[in-house]
Amino acid sequence: MARHRLQDHALRWGARALGSVPHGVLRRLNGRPIEVDGNRLHPAVQTSLRVMNASPGAHFERMPLPQAREHIEVEAWTFASSTRLAQRRDITIPTRDGQVPARVYRARTDRPATGTVVYFHGGGWVLGSLDSADATCRTLAATTGMTVVSIGYRLAPEDPFPAAVHDGVDAFRWTRDNAHRFGGTADTVGVGGESAGGNLAAVISIVTRDDAEGAPAFQILFCPVTDLSRKHRSYELFADGFFLTEAQMDWYAAHYLRGGGRADDPLVSPLLSDDLGGLAPAFVAVSGFDVLRDEGIAYARRLEEAGVDTTLVTHTGQIHGFFNACGALKDARDAVTDAGTWALGRLSARADGARR
Repeated sequence: MARHRLQDHALRWGARALGSVPHGVLRRLNGRPIEVDGNRLHPAVQTSLRVMNASPGAHFERMPLPQAREHIEVEAWTFASSTRLAQRRDITIPTRDGQVPARVYRARTDRPATGTVVYFHGGGWVLGSLDSADATCRTLAATTGMTVVSIGYRLAPEDPFPAAVHDGVDAFRWTRDNAHRFGGTADTVGVGGESAGGNLAAVISIVTRDDAEGAPAFQILFCPVTDLSRKHRSYELFADGFFLTEAQMDWYAAHYLRGGGRADDPLVSPLLSDDLGGLAPAFVAVSGFDVLRDEGIAYARRLEEAGVDTTLVTHTGQIHGFFNACGALKDARDAVTDAGTWALGRLSARADGARR
């Protein structure tokens, strides 16, 4: 956990205060609204970007790696949630290469869980941690009654592709096989993740599709990376100035693939998979001002074409990663809650089908 300075606390307070300011006031402060490709940027996000873009961390890809990692942790803490839960417990999960840290979130422990989400944090496979995903995981657990098991998979460049995939697959299978430990059942374990974590959730859904013990019951993909093989149109529209930049994605990809991985490998770019049929129901949520927007939309369309039950949601006024700002932005809390509610609906429909 990064140590927090006085200015970090000031930013955290400011982020929370900003979230409660009426939109009309923010619009007057911001001046001319920012509109791109028919979408208008959320006024609170426009204000936040002015501050973030002026900070040294706006181009963290130019920092030494330890400093970049610390910056992301502080940024996540700034917008974090303090939602109280009955259980928030650190565990370790065995994998083919050793073990990974994980964190279990439960809103209640006096009744069975309504389902389980194996969750993967964002950070381009290079940054991020259990702590940086804490706000999203707390919100999912608190608003749905589902158990959330957050996975601290190995990061590049120390452990490039396919280390994160191996950790993710093994963590899902272990959680599925041990769901009873967390108040759940194997047939209600799904996967979820944000950005690079969304990529891992998508890949895991493909790799484990034919597991005899059970595939994921659902997949929640927040602004997922689905195609490193080319840059879709949204890269041109949002190359810089909207939180996640083109340069940062290039930096992430170089670290992740430095061990010999290929951008056109479907385990790197699931959009390139030959067959997406038979996958778990998918909730794909993208942001209107995000370099990854178009590949997320393209993946949702491919899932639909393959006959997968798919829900695509575009948060038109938001930027990449806003799902993590649950402590400061109501829109973030609502977005995460909506995804969890969707998962509960799919689990309920699945249970009804099994009873018939």
